[in-house]
Amino acid sequence: MRPGEIVAEHASRRFKVYPRESRRLKDAIVARGRSQPTDVVALKDISFRVEPGGSIGLVGRNGSGKTTLLRLISGIIKPSSGRVEVAGRVGSLLELGAGFHPDLTGRENVFLNGSIHGLKRAYLREQLDEIVAFAGLEEAIDRPVRTYSSGMYMRLGFAIAAHIDADVLLLDEVFAVGDEQFQRKCFGKIFEFKQRGGTIVFVSHDASAVERLCDRAILLRDGLVAFDGPTHDAIVRYRQLLAGDRDPAERGAGLKEWGSGEVRIEDVELRGPDGEPRTQFLGGEPLSLHLRVTAERPLAAPRLSFELRDSSGLLVSGGAQSTAELGWDSQTTELRARFDVDNLPLADGRFHVRLGLTDDSGERLYHWLDDALVFVVYPGGDDRGVVRLEGRWSGEEIGAQAERVSS
Repeated sequence: MRPGEIVAEHASRRFKVYPRESRRLKDAIVARGRSQPTDVVALKDISFRVEPGGSIGLVGRNGSGKTTLLRLISGIIKPSSGRVEVAGRVGSLLELGAGFHPDLTGRENVFLNGSIHGLKRAYLREQLDEIVAFAGLEEAIDRPVRTYSSGMYMRLGFAIAAHIDADVLLLDEVFAVGDEQFQRKCFGKIFEFKQRGGTIVFVSHDASAVERLCDRAILLRDGLVAFDGPTHDAIVRYRQLLAGDRDPAERGAGLKEWGSGEVRIEDVELRGPDGEPRTQFLGGEPLSLHLRVTAERPLAAPRLSFELRDSSGLLVSGGAQSTAELGWDSQTTELRARFDVDNLPLADGRFHVRLGLTDDSGERLYHWLDDALVFVVYPGGDDRGVVRLEGRWSGEEIGAQAERVSS
């Protein structure tokens, strides 16, 4: 096998699950022979090959076997039957920060964590400044990591792991690390690895990230390969699996888009009063939301719904609109629509726009975009809080004072 090549042939993985965990020696002796383990099959007869320099995504619902397969590839566990082989050095971005000692400084943990990954101390000394700069922790690197926020902790873990000289890179939901700026840096670093000819295996619920990074994807369903082919086709099938679920559990793991796909929302953008696309506004400014709805074939007018939420996820506003009232008829396959706000009633904050398409009854979900847009509002004056409350102040004459004055 060539460095960077991955081969899986009829690989399966079973786990024994006991109904009750034995916490004491007495429990183990008394329960011996009484509690029979259940055989749980996480993966069944998995076969695929990844050529050196390839990039493959693993997608599927929670419990479909994605992480188990990633652990087989990494060598953390072995298949119960069949084989999984990887040629060359494997770098894993699975458990970021695993092995950090809370009482050691960030600098000391770079050397500790790097040695766990098999990196030489001399190499880590050469790369130290770049690792610290990549994590953005120049001012905190000599503080104990127990004083770090969770974001700082994960950024340092990613920065160390990203500097591993590997042939194969395994990624598991790593783009949930840090803010948007750091996520862009992560993508840039991984694209550098890809351009150098490295092999990538990427697990994520974020379909857009999978499509950006991977040329091919495997859809897993109940431990089986349901589809293996072009990334876009795999993502379409994955979204169809989620079409009947209005609030899928995968949402918390980075899932941003799902639905049956007969009708889709495209080209969503916010524009300012000059008609130019913008993502930053002043409170009280006019803005307009523009989007395009496309259908694979003519069908009954779908219902367009929207939600506006703040950065904590609190619902600020929501509503729905029948596209029939916007011009959709029995022959329509494309519709452009806009929503105009004359005076933005928001004062300050970061806001997320969620958009959805259903049939008229609301039972069939065609398309849902959890983060169709993200925009920022800055105070236009002395406004504070989330909502900009418009009103007028005026003075009122107090009755008792008026009586005293008249007497």
